[in-house]
Parts: sequence; C-alpha cells; structure tokens
Amino acid sequence: MIRRMHREARDFLRAQGFDEDGGDAGLLLADFAREMDAGLAGKPSSLPMIPAFLTTGKPVPAGRPVIVLDAGGTNLRVGVVSFDAAGHPRLERFAKHKMPGTREPVGAEAFFNTLADFLMPVADASGEIGFCFSYPAEITPDCDGRLLRWSKQIMAPEVEGRMVGAELAARLAARGHRARITVLNDTVAALLAGKSAGMTRRHGSYVGYILGTGTNTAYVERNAAIAKRSDLDPDGAMIVNVESGGFSRAPRSRLDEKFDATTKDPGAYMYEKMISGAYLGGLGLTVLRAAADADMLSPATARTLRDWPGLATKDLDDFCDNPFLPTGPFAALRLSDDERRLLQALGSAVFRRAARLAAVNLAAVMIRANNGHDPLYPICANIDGSTYYRTLTAGFRSRVEGHMRALLEPRGIHYELTGIDDAPLIGAAVAGLTR
Repeated sequence: MIRRMHREARDFLRAQGFDEDGGDAGLLLADFAREMDAGLAGKPSSLPMIPAFLTTGKPVPAGRPVIVLDAGGTNLRVGVVSFDAAGHPRLERFAKHKMPGTREPVGAEAFFNTLADFLMPVADASGEIGFCFSYPAEITPDCDGRLLRWSKQIMAPEVEGRMVGAELAARLAARGHRARITVLNDTVAALLAGKSAGMTRRHGSYVGYILGTGTNTAYVERNAAIAKRSDLDPDGAMIVNVESGGFSRAPRSRLDEKFDATTKDPGAYMYEKMISGAYLGGLGLTVLRAAADADMLSPATARTLRDWPGLATKDLDDFCDNPFLPTGPFAALRLSDDERRLLQALGSAVFRRAARLAAVNLAAVMIRANNGHDPLYPICANIDGSTYYRTLTAGFRSRVEGHMRALLEPRGIHYELTGIDDAPLIGAAVAGLTR
C-alpha cells in the first residue's frame, strides 16, 4: 500500500512533466555557464551578471568602526560594526526601525529624511557607511545605487530612478555630517561577510548565496571576463551579482507553468519560483489541487484544497515533515492514511527538487569562479536564508549539501560552507571599510 501511494505520486508528477531530480544536472550546469557568459558579455541572458565594483582583495582593518545600514524588507536596521584582528565583528548601538513606505506611501524627500533621522544617533561613530540595499538597483563605479524599482510592497515611487547613496549623503550633510556611503545588495553582503569570517583561514575565492524568501548568488569574477565593460582594469577582479533567481533554462513542468500564471510577475524569476520560500507553498498547493482534479483525493479533501486562498511554504513543510501535526491548515482536513501518504509524497517532491536545483545553482557559480582546486585554499561560500536553514522536509539542507558534493568533488573543487549571523550588516561593514 505504501509503495503503491508513492508510485502513484511519482507517476502523476511524471505525467505532468515534473521531474523531482530537476533535470540532467550536467545540462543545467552547462546552461548556467552559457547564461553567465552571455550576461557578462552584455548579450541577452536571464542572468544580468551585475558588477558590484567591490573586491575581496583588500584586508579588513581591525579596530576601525563603520556605520551600517540594512534595508531589506519591512525593517531597516542600523548599527556600528568593528572587527578584531581575527575578523570577529562587534555590533554596537544597534536599532531596528520600520522601513519608510511600508505602512503608507511616502515621497522621496520624506523617505531620505527618515533614513537620515535613523542614522543621526550613530552619525558620530564614523565617516564611512556601508548600506545594504536589497532592492533592484544599478550599482555604479563609485559604489552608489540607482533604484530601478521597488519590491516587497514598498510605497515610495518618487525614489525610483534616484541614487540612494548620494541622496542620503546629502541629507546627512545638511545635518552637519559628511559620510562616504557604499551601496551593495544583500547577496554581495553575504559574500563579504564570509570574507570577514575567514580572515584566519585562507580561501581561494568567495561566494555569497541566499535561499530565503527569494534567492540569489554572488561570486568573484576576473575583470577581463566582464566583456560588457571597457573601463575595468583587466588584471583586477570584482564581485558580480548573478541575480540567479531569474535563470530561465531549468525544465519546467505544466504545474510550474500553471502556478507561474497565478503570480504577480508571470514569466519572471522562474528559477526563484522553483526553489525559494516565497513560492514553494504556492507551487505545492498547485500540485495538490492538480492531484485533486485527477480524482486522486476524496471529494471533501478536493473541495477544501480548492477553497484555500493559498498555502504558506512553512505550512507545507510542517505537514510533509509531520503529517499528523495538530496545527496548521492540514489539521482541519479529515484525511485517510492513504491521503496523508499521497499529499506528503507530492509535497516532498517539491522540496526535493528545490534542494537539487539549489545545489546546481551553487555548484555552477563555484565552477565559474575557477578556483578551489588547491585544498589549502578552498572556496568560502557563505549561505544565508531561512529556506536553506529551516526547511525540514526531506532533510533539505543535508540534501542540498549532498548534491553539491556529487557535483563538485569529481571536478576537484574544494569548498567550505558557512553561515554568518547578521550577514547583511557584517557584509555592509566590510564593504564600507574596504571599498
């Protein structure tokens, strides 16, 4: 009976074109490589490959404070960071505020003045500010960022198109504080946080990876390979923001396409919708409803699933990890054991595929980094994000790491995976101190 239910789930998914292995890993790695090459050359690509104009080649000075600002969602965090000789960070004078524009619309003047107000209590600590700004932005060679568009429901339309670093610096100067502001995104910050943590361990290169609500990757690239820019020292290197959530070459099933059509931005961020926390619950609900439409569930269960307005990733993960959990939306369903087995098998397949695709993403970037072949100097990959660390189904984290070993060990690539607390703040501090 148990084998039959799992076989039914597998056969149903295959009929929908849903491959829980995520497709041929070798072909996916090759497609990642081609898209990265095209993005670096400025050719059409689903991977923009955005230069960050920051490097890992400079030492992080010890004992020098830097102001840090992290704008990444509904909250905005401020503090002062310094590092000891071993690279251990010390965060002081920390405060958390609501991001302006989350509760009600604000104009540009009010937005930047509010940010300046938040910084005033620490403005005397340093003339350097590292600003982790985790919204779509074009980074300029002077390490400022032009906001392209808001995400995460921020209501401040007048800020779009403006240079966020220069605008904030002007408001601080009007208050008598001059500061040099370095703008970077959260994935670049994750990479730099790994750099700070590895000061007592020598690494060949660095990678930043985020798998939380969304997903993205950053790595260090040779300037000579960034063909779309002619103003770079060809002997140098810099961090590149891959924007890997937009990768479009992974094979999608009819269920992926059906779910994508329900999102706010159909056709965009296709890889992100297959692996990240903002989407796995919704994709899972699409899978379960399709099974109901195929008469694989009782009429009562099918009706309830169709009536749900949505399904959070955590609720799907909790059920797949423990199908008898007394809380959550599944607890209200009157399920037979066979239905539990079927729902668990279908939901778990969504997480298993996500783990495989996450590993392919990380492996592709490490291969592109062309480093880590000497075990004395492994690649340091700092991973941040709740989906990676908190997902329980199918031993998610260990599954990602197992796939990575299978992909990278045969290629002789040595690496270390790490997780740095407060990575956006720590990485912003490194950027502010080493720019």
